Amino acid sequence: MSGTSNNNSYLVDPFDDQANENFQDININQSISLQSLQAAVTPQTFRPAYLPSGNRNRRLSLPYSQLDPYHDDFIDDDEEQDQFYSDSIGLMRQVSNMSNNSEANLPLTSNAAYSSTSPRPSMGHSEILMSNIKTETSMEQIKDVSPTNKYTTLGTLVVVLAATAFKEIMEDYKRHNSDSEVNKRICKSLKGKTFEGKEWNEVKVGDIIRVEGGEFFPADLILLSSSEPEGLCYIETSNLDGETNLKIKQAPTETAGLVSPAQIASLGGHIKSEKPNNSLYTFDGVLVMNTADGPKQVPLDPMQILLRGAQMRNTRWIYGIVIFTGHETKLMRNASATPIKRTSVEKMVNVQIIFLFCILLTMSLACSLGSLITSIKFGDKLSLIVTMEVVKFQQAALINSDLDMYYEKTDTPALCRTSSLVEELGQIEYIFSDKTGTLTCNEMEFRQCSIAGLAYADHVEEAKKAQVVDGVEAGIHDFKQLKTNLKNHPTGNVINEFLTLLAVCHTVIPEQKDENPDNVIYQASSPDEGALVKGALVLDFVFTTRRPKSVNIRVNGTDLEYEILNICEFNSTRKRMSTVVRSPDGKIKLYCKGADTVILERLSENNPFTEQTLQHLEEYATEGLRTLCIAMREISEEEYHNWSSVYEKASTTLTNRQEELDKAAEMIEKELFLLGATAIEDKLQDGVPETIHTLQQAGIKIWVLTGDRQETAINIGLSCKLIQEEMSLIIVNEESHFATEEFIKQKIKALKNRANPEAEPLALIIDGRSLEFALKKDLEKQFLDLATMCKAVVCCRVSPLQKALVVKLVKRHLKAILLAIGDGANDVSMIQAAHVGVGISGLEGMQAARSADVAISQFRYLKKLLLVHGAWSYYRLSKLILYSFYKNITLYMTQFWFTFHNGFSGQVIYESWTITYYNVLFTVLPPMVIGIFDQYVSARMLDRYPQMYMLGQKILLISNFNVRSFWGWTINAFFHSLVLYWVSIFIFDQDLVLSDGQLAGHWFWGTTLYTAVLATVLGKAALITDLWTKYTYLAIPGSFIFWVVFIMAYGTVAPKFRFSEEYDGIIPKLFTSPVFYLTVCLIPVICLFRDYIWKYSKRMYKTRSYHIVQEIQKFNIPDYRPRMEQFQKAIRKVRAVQRLRRSRGFAFSQNESGQEAHLIRVYDTTVAKPKG
Repeated sequence: MSGTSNNNSYLVDPFDDQANENFQDININQSISLQSLQAAVTPQTFRPAYLPSGNRNRRLSLPYSQLDPYHDDFIDDDEEQDQFYSDSIGLMRQVSNMSNNSEANLPLTSNAAYSSTSPRPSMGHSEILMSNIKTETSMEQIKDVSPTNKYTTLGTLVVVLAATAFKEIMEDYKRHNSDSEVNKRICKSLKGKTFEGKEWNEVKVGDIIRVEGGEFFPADLILLSSSEPEGLCYIETSNLDGETNLKIKQAPTETAGLVSPAQIASLGGHIKSEKPNNSLYTFDGVLVMNTADGPKQVPLDPMQILLRGAQMRNTRWIYGIVIFTGHETKLMRNASATPIKRTSVEKMVNVQIIFLFCILLTMSLACSLGSLITSIKFGDKLSLIVTMEVVKFQQAALINSDLDMYYEKTDTPALCRTSSLVEELGQIEYIFSDKTGTLTCNEMEFRQCSIAGLAYADHVEEAKKAQVVDGVEAGIHDFKQLKTNLKNHPTGNVINEFLTLLAVCHTVIPEQKDENPDNVIYQASSPDEGALVKGALVLDFVFTTRRPKSVNIRVNGTDLEYEILNICEFNSTRKRMSTVVRSPDGKIKLYCKGADTVILERLSENNPFTEQTLQHLEEYATEGLRTLCIAMREISEEEYHNWSSVYEKASTTLTNRQEELDKAAEMIEKELFLLGATAIEDKLQDGVPETIHTLQQAGIKIWVLTGDRQETAINIGLSCKLIQEEMSLIIVNEESHFATEEFIKQKIKALKNRANPEAEPLALIIDGRSLEFALKKDLEKQFLDLATMCKAVVCCRVSPLQKALVVKLVKRHLKAILLAIGDGANDVSMIQAAHVGVGISGLEGMQAARSADVAISQFRYLKKLLLVHGAWSYYRLSKLILYSFYKNITLYMTQFWFTFHNGFSGQVIYESWTITYYNVLFTVLPPMVIGIFDQYVSARMLDRYPQMYMLGQKILLISNFNVRSFWGWTINAFFHSLVLYWVSIFIFDQDLVLSDGQLAGHWFWGTTLYTAVLATVLGKAALITDLWTKYTYLAIPGSFIFWVVFIMAYGTVAPKFRFSEEYDGIIPKLFTSPVFYLTVCLIPVICLFRDYIWKYSKRMYKTRSYHIVQEIQKFNIPDYRPRMEQFQKAIRKVRAVQRLRRSRGFAFSQNESGQEAHLIRVYDTTVAKPKG
């Protein structure tokens, strides 16, 4: 980044057409000597400056905010410009648009909903609603205009705003604390000639950092040296791109030898770097080193960049220099600002309030009673806001305290960070999921193998144990029997060669953890390779030592050395790896492992174990295991000598080297003898297949967005039941925009002509390159049309930004509620783009959980979160909103009808404090209890019948909140107010003469009507309640009893203190009058009789699915479906075998860097590594 530099640096226009021209000819900044004590005792070091582009003589006067397309995502326009200096040594880089407290030295996280630059919290409701409340509150303060007391009105508003703000502040405070945990992690930074601890948020550009094995990188670093030979370093980037294979990085040769603090402190020079950008796979820079012969330029490329969010693996330590921090890191460049999310229910509430406002305004103008009518809407909104906030907070608390979503292994409960979104959980139609760490555990385990036609497994069920039938061994042996067969079975020689191949043919590096020779740690760039070597270890073939030209294995206590002659590397075209070795007996052997398709076609004739091995492969495929075929051959000295010369020539050619090497390998990988096959489990999280199947039954469409390779993603899709056996795969792997467009158009045309679309479900597989074209403006709608025709969608090799773009595409074009779930920093953009974001927590470094609205520990908890808590929350909140509108309209409309009797004089029916207490005391509990505890069916029924979830998606429940139900409840409230008012008018016509001869009077009638209204709305609450708990009894009958006790006490005491004098003398007359009791009992029955008949007819004559489930729950009717499920499971197994026979060779994963042969040649594990 350039900016206000005093060192002749140029501002760079990122849109300059000449951005990549004349790289070497650019005029660069000169080194600066720092006048300080530190500079006096240490050599001058690096000062990175962004590479200018275009005309080197051109100067731009535009500020950086106008040049950086990402500037507005993170930085305010008025933010100060400042410089950052390294605390390590003399390194400095000019940084614009950052202050010392800004994002430049914040490492990763800033998930708060508001900050110091935007301090106003979002209350989750529209500005229109709140501005209306403020306007009406000011009107309520005018004496003789408002029917309520001005202090009660203002006090209620203050309570509402305070409660809402408190909830939002508490939720944001939790996010802030979570961010601080990351920002205050400690790393080691060079100061002088020693490394000292420093918090991540104090790391600055130019600091030299020491990172140790297993740690995450605190910033984007340039690798300088490491503990490994030639400055090698292994990193895991699953947090960034979803890739499970380890990436190999290598320090520049010129700095790889600086392996001590004193040596690294002696380094001097500066770095020219590209500007911050969001490309994870590219980097251009130049390291200019100060040497005795003058400045020396060392080119820097992606092999030297260590990105924030990645984790160092299989390497003891590295030294790296900080090049980007905070929001300049590539990880954060792929992120977006934390959005403010509002639910569809809130939006609909606001729309209906606007409609009500228009109606009430019309009524106000007609009756000239604006203040009275305003009190209707004001009371409605205030009580609704308070109740909704309290209920949502409690619903979130119920999620947090659910023991079914508590993960004991990591002591992690579910955590609902944004309670304002809980009802959205009941309307989800699309789920966008990451793969690595979300669906899988990123752990490979060696489970089964087939050797010489016999099946072996680590664990064998009793019914599947091997038996001898008609002289033939059938079934599965355990690994203990395998060890026995190695010694005294006719296939012992084949077993020996099989296990030797697993221990020798690989690129794994062994590391002795301590003095115990049996305690070996394997460093593998591919998790599959690591699992195979560990599997050999379990079977007593222990890989112990790697040297540049040989490997050692220990077999039953005996050390054997195998000379590594040649390695034919794996790539996606070959789908196999071969190693040519000289065994201890002097024989030359070729060991080969790979996909079944490529191995089977290279076998010699009359292989005795082919048929049995194929049968075992089919069985492994039905279990979702990743398979490899294992083969070998012996090579004569003459044949090897001839082939070796061809291989050497191919390895040194300057044109088409990889192609020539493949041809050379093809010459020797023939006439192979099939030893058997391996089966590795890419371990899924517990319950993933069942959860996905259940969610699909619930009408939720699941898309997997992963950075992993296509073969791995498809295999995981099959094993987790996202891609089912009966599905046909549509695979999009195009290299151009035109080809992608043509493919999509042809597929859409073909699919539209299908006679029965439901007969053959589809799954869409698309890679990142094709997705880049599909997301273009002219093609995105067609891509979405194709994707929505498929039951499952898998997007492979996608970047974090593409994940977010896919979510936004669906969000923009479909009227559906979307949920995104992931566990890594690469999933944050996707999580924030969806309506609801869910993060997988419980693992160190998982920023997704901190940025999400809800955090859970396991993917399987998503089932209860949505099908139970989500369905309940949406149902409860819908009923709460409808009932809140109903109860307020019912009360206040009786006052509206009274205007036609009082000559529009402004006289009200009820005493003002009683009106205020209506929503605060007497009807506050029923909607709250309904919103927190009500259940239309139990959690067990919702889990048994996941199709019930579709009622929320399609808004089919009677109590679901939509325009139709809202106006239905509104009309019902108008009807009840009419009955209440006019029947009471009929009873009290010409006033009522009491037994003592006195007239009852206006306030006697008003109190009686108020009691009847209260009895009616509480009776309505009882009628719509599905689950009665102790809290329900306290809320509904308890509220009415509380009103009776309250009015008796308040009406007697208050007038004596010249307060609420309308009740003076009323109470003794009221509770001794039979007319009072008749009115309170009769009118509610008349009102609610229609509601009861309506509910009865709907249940008996227009029955819906949830009515039936309620009956099943009530009478505990058994479910006979498990038998059908067993039958369907058998059908799926047959289809899995059929699919395997149609398409093989995609069931394993291997690193494809093209450097394995070179890398393993530089390792010698017998030599001690530098301690750094």
